[in-house]
Amino acid sequence: VKRSSIVLNVLLQCHKLKVKLEEIHREYQNLMTIRNQYFTLLKHIQVSKEVEVEKVGEEFVVKVSCNKGRDKLISILEAFEELGLNVVRARVNCSHFFTMEAIAVAQDQKTTDINDVTQAILMAIEKQGGEHIKDFRQ
Repeated sequence: VKRSSIVLNVLLQCHKLKVKLEEIHREYQNLMTIRNQYFTLLKHIQVSKEVEVEKVGEEFVVKVSCNKGRDKLISILEAFEELGLNVVRARVNCSHFFTMEAIAVAQDQKTTDINDVTQAILMAIEKQGGEHIKDFRQ
């Protein structure tokens, strides 16, 4: 009687574990489906171009967010260079969208207007890709 009781107990535990494993597998499948739907939505979301420029003392604090693109960072850095601004610190993220926060300082003491910086960055974002890639291959 003891052996059959032990065997039944083991079989019952095996069945419980199998049911629990199936439950975990279903939950995992549900989470993966939700994750895939989330990434699909992210691909279809269009982020509006947003550029914020503030002047704090001699520094320009620039915040940019827009859709990802090949030459966004390069174009923005070239715009800074054309305006005579040196980037002191920058943080860039392009996981799902392009975002950048930068602090730039004028190379010389000429006055650069916030609107000029904003317009130059907006124009840099609008640039079509490809021209910078050709330059690097030469």
